[in-house]
Amino acid sequence: MIERKIFSEEHNIFRESVRRFYEEHITPHREEWEKQGHISREAWMEAGSQGLLCMTIPEEYGGLGAEKLYSVIMMEEQARAGASGPGFSLHSEIVAPYILNYGTEEQKKKYLPKLASGEMIGAIAMTEPAAGSDLQGIKTKAVKDGDHYIINGSKTFITNGYMCDLVIVVAKTDPDAGAKGTSLFLLETGTPGFEKGRNLDKLGLKAQDTAELFFDDVRVPATNLLGGEGKGFFCLMQELAWERMQIAIGATATMEIVLEETIEYTKDRSAFGKNVIQFQNTKFKLAELKTEAQIARVFVDRCLEELLRGELEVETAAMAKYWCSDLENKLIDECLQLHGGYGFMWEFRVARAYADARVQRIYGGTNEIMKEIISRSL
Repeated sequence: MIERKIFSEEHNIFRESVRRFYEEHITPHREEWEKQGHISREAWMEAGSQGLLCMTIPEEYGGLGAEKLYSVIMMEEQARAGASGPGFSLHSEIVAPYILNYGTEEQKKKYLPKLASGEMIGAIAMTEPAAGSDLQGIKTKAVKDGDHYIINGSKTFITNGYMCDLVIVVAKTDPDAGAKGTSLFLLETGTPGFEKGRNLDKLGLKAQDTAELFFDDVRVPATNLLGGEGKGFFCLMQELAWERMQIAIGATATMEIVLEETIEYTKDRSAFGKNVIQFQNTKFKLAELKTEAQIARVFVDRCLEELLRGELEVETAAMAKYWCSDLENKLIDECLQLHGGYGFMWEFRVARAYADARVQRIYGGTNEIMKEIISRSL
């Protein structure tokens, strides 16, 4: 593989500590968490105690004030560990930045330290039963009532939804104003009228809690409005490029480890009197996959360079999300085939990766929507 130029020695030392964290505190519990459908609160608290949550949040709010490359390392090592359960990146790099970038000083001081410590688990509620990639089509409403808003509606497929203590709710404050009628609200678990539904049973990501949320006349103080009334869609659009890059980062790291393990498997596995890797079909297929994975790596790292300079365009992030997630699904499928029957066994990483990868083409905006975004720049 081509040497990656974006990381320093300090980054590499940090990567070693993150890898140990996953090896010691996450991987040993994989089967248990897959059965129960979510990880433990102890794992969240341990991540917080080691400073691995909300790392890019300023120190004054409980974070480390670190650059995004440290969060990238966290995502890559989670992918390498095959740990589908922890919703750390959504919590640290989606929920917390919304509060940091659009919250009031009171909101930042109240919530960010608790998110950084793991005391509170964060979620964001966008998707609805009849509105996924089309955020303007949401039906959840928030009606002003004095110094409160009354929220009614429902959400589904919410990552961290089952365990969350704090959720950012996307709601319509003016249904007739289109995008300008969308607002964001900070809502704490335990608020009357706010109920969590079942922890959804999914094709993949078995250890990651994903829930339905219901809002029945939920009274929220106007002080819990995030970013101002009618500013929700603007806030969402500002953060989506980074959110989509996170998908590309995870997809690329997953491709690399699955390919690495497949190469080793084909060297050890014998068929018709020789190792599987000695067959021309195997060698050529692996050569194709290694080339494509390397192209993805170079592209993603270039996008990260642009991100750090504040130059990453929405269209480029959409390209990275769609292309890397499509390639991830293709590469894992090919690697599973090279494992033969063992590739279909859940105990093998390639089987779990196959199930986990499919959603990458759906969430964060479907890949069809990514192509629509890219086409606008033509």
